[in-house]
Amino acid sequence: MRSHAESIIGLYQRHGRAWAHDRGNRLIETAWLDRFRALLPAQANILDLGCGSGEPIGRYFIEHGFRLTGIDSSPPLIELCRQSFPSQDWRIADMRALSIEHTFNGILAWDSFFHLCPEDQRKMFVVFSKRAAPRAALMFTSGTSHGIAMGSLAGEPLYHASLDPDEYRALLEAGAFDVVDHVIEDPTCGDRTIWLAQFRE
Repeated sequence: MRSHAESIIGLYQRHGRAWAHDRGNRLIETAWLDRFRALLPAQANILDLGCGSGEPIGRYFIEHGFRLTGIDSSPPLIELCRQSFPSQDWRIADMRALSIEHTFNGILAWDSFFHLCPEDQRKMFVVFSKRAAPRAALMFTSGTSHGIAMGSLAGEPLYHASLDPDEYRALLEAGAFDVVDHVIEDPTCGDRTIWLAQFRE
């Protein structure tokens, strides 16, 4: 039997449109998106890992004049992105196996990175560094401590995992990222735990 972590891609492939409907267009993340945006040059290119339907976060960056490359493993979600924002670059892909060669001014893994198992999360910091342009901003959400938490999507188990905050800090340091801010369970942002960092290279 496949583990819950290995089932994530299939889950969003089956229920991507239902997830997008439930997510809706309500944007409570504006304050953090503004902070991320403040670290970017004008007309920056952004890599959105686990971009979902492009709503509402993708729209926010597009409307602020940024160029978006959105990655998601769910064809239904990428189809929604292409319908809504046909001028952007949307790709069906697994964030763990990116074939993109160029770098980005901003890298976002909002409510997506935490679906990876701990070992895959550790490996992603190499990906972040390789895809980061000089002084690139990186922002992702995590859990509060090392462990696994299960949710549900369309009645099926939905896997989340987190490393310990000290390990995230060590991985960011090893990847040449400085922590700009880290807030645990921000009450102004749906109680998300958020990391904002900037590439040193």
